[in-house]
Amino acid sequence: MIAARPFDYPYDGNLQPSATALVVIDLQEDFLSHDGYFARSGYDPAPLRAIIPTVNRLIAAARSVGIRVIHTRQGYRGDLADMTPYEKWRRKRAGLEGTQVLLRSSPGFQISSEIDVAEHDTIVDKTCNGAFTYTDFEHVLRAQGITHLMMSGCTTDVCVHTTLREACDRNFQCLTIGDACASGDQYAHEAALHMVTVENGIWGALTEADAVLTALAKLPRVG
Repeated sequence: MIAARPFDYPYDGNLQPSATALVVIDLQEDFLSHDGYFARSGYDPAPLRAIIPTVNRLIAAARSVGIRVIHTRQGYRGDLADMTPYEKWRRKRAGLEGTQVLLRSSPGFQISSEIDVAEHDTIVDKTCNGAFTYTDFEHVLRAQGITHLMMSGCTTDVCVHTTLREACDRNFQCLTIGDACASGDQYAHEAALHMVTVENGIWGALTEADAVLTALAKLPRVG
């Protein structure tokens, strides 16, 4: 089991790598670069960049024991056909109208070259904050027999937490890895992590990367 709070993960003590996925949310150039969406929206990408080494260690450990790695990317169609009037209004308000940020046709949509992405990893493209909305994410998980999700990525309070809540409502067993998640707003980051633990783990369990790495090191290696 993985040491976590308010309970060790998974709750029933049955951690099966083949039924588990490490979800790496939105670690794209638009969020991590100094000239992408996040920075141009007035946020410092430094806290997001700081988790890159931790996430890469988790990816390597997950692969070594047969845990599937799933990356998500957020962005809109190049023709903006999937962007609602409200989303266009927010984009204009942020001074991003007419730019290529958060568009699937732009380089910023790609996962950062600093993130360890393998050919056999799964990539899920999304438009909304949650990875389940209007995507094939749930179908992929069900098809692969995945029932347990370990969450990482950015931002903690938006895309990570939205995906976490969607997953819990679909009865996936979830573990949030706090120091493998980041936000441009530290208060929001800490609040989002705290919310995981309330009501006896209503959104699953919360842990740190070292606890995950320690637990995975005890499992048999694959390949």
